[in-house]
Amino acid sequence: MSTFSSLCRPALRCLAGIAAVAGLAAGDSKPLTIWWAQWAPADGLQQLSEDFTKSTGIAVKVHQIPWSSYQDQVFLAFGNKTTEFDIVVGDSQWIGRGATKGLYLNLTSWLPGAVDLKAQNPQVLRYLCEYPGGSGNYWAAPCESDAVGFSYRADWFADPAEKSAFKAKFNRDLAPPATWAEFKDVAVFFHRPEQKRFGCALLTGRGYDSLVMGFQQLLWAWGGSWGDPATFKVTGKLDSPQAAAALGFFKELMAFGPAGATNLDYGKSLEAFTNGSTAMAMNYFAFAPGIAKQMGDKAGFFVMPTQDGRRTISLGGQGLSISAKVPVERQEQAKKFIAWFLTEPVQRQWITKDAGFTANTAILKSEAFRKAAPYNAAFADSLDSLQDFWNVPVYNELLAAAQKRLGEALDGVKTPAAALTELAKEHQDILTDAGLAK
Repeated sequence: MSTFSSLCRPALRCLAGIAAVAGLAAGDSKPLTIWWAQWAPADGLQQLSEDFTKSTGIAVKVHQIPWSSYQDQVFLAFGNKTTEFDIVVGDSQWIGRGATKGLYLNLTSWLPGAVDLKAQNPQVLRYLCEYPGGSGNYWAAPCESDAVGFSYRADWFADPAEKSAFKAKFNRDLAPPATWAEFKDVAVFFHRPEQKRFGCALLTGRGYDSLVMGFQQLLWAWGGSWGDPATFKVTGKLDSPQAAAALGFFKELMAFGPAGATNLDYGKSLEAFTNGSTAMAMNYFAFAPGIAKQMGDKAGFFVMPTQDGRRTISLGGQGLSISAKVPVERQEQAKKFIAWFLTEPVQRQWITKDAGFTANTAILKSEAFRKAAPYNAAFADSLDSLQDFWNVPVYNELLAAAQKRLGEALDGVKTPAAALTELAKEHQDILTDAGLAK
């Protein structure tokens, strides 16, 4: 098959589908409704959808809900006989619940024929779209791909005096850290509370999931895990010496953060960097466009450091799932939108929107993409290292327990080993009671 044919086949399928629903759209004045959280990518999706409307006559409305109430509103809506939305852009953790509770439409027989899945990053497909992961059973399609990374004060790192002082102290050049040991050295070097300068800001917030998203990258890199995804056995894995060492190191880094370093959610970590006080800050790349606009060349971006050669990164972003609680004709419209959205020409438009991060591997590997923004290369280099928290139906119970116990370790209420021992038992009980553990 020629390269041209390979690239064009998804677009041709999409256009054929668009023609098939044109008559349906003409007789239905209600717009195709998508629910998403309130942030820049949702604005970009609304703008992009205008091209879909011009081509098909199908109006699209992207209804935005504040992050603080987004999850609650979505699942309250799913409690009704029908939903106001045709498509929901849902978190990866939701997919198990959506798949097993009759909330998401099963896309397994449709998606591989409508979208070129070989063009999508396999880690994104596994964690954002499949349930169970790796099964080939699809309940979502890629929308906004994301990963946790770091922003850093490029101007501080480039300062000749800082470079000279760092070289004298650590006998190596001052540069974005490649390993977690190097990360700690840089955090120590720049931590100057008397000057209101701090070494690092990490994700440690006790709300929804920020502490889990921040810590689990070290958990995996140190050789620990949340548990066996095949058997759901947790004890002996989450309470391992490797996991305790990871949490201990994570706690050590709290000493080099700003006030409240043990409880920084996404917004507070962002603020700690954009207020000009912190050398390095952990957050999702979705925040990078705003940082770049606000700080210009004072800010740079780097990929998650490694530990003993292992790099693991918390997955972010959301997938497009079709509500199983809307009429078939509306589900068909939703399919046409998804097929259109994931064609390569549309994805090339998507990446021009703030945080419109694609999963299309050809685009991600292109020099044009990597050089288009100061954060694109680090983002593209992150996707192959993505992993995710449990996405099973009881994810919320698992998440709440993890946030609590990890927080106790950071606060010094329990040692890292003791906190993880209790957490392992709680997680094992939750998974056993849910009938998942074998």
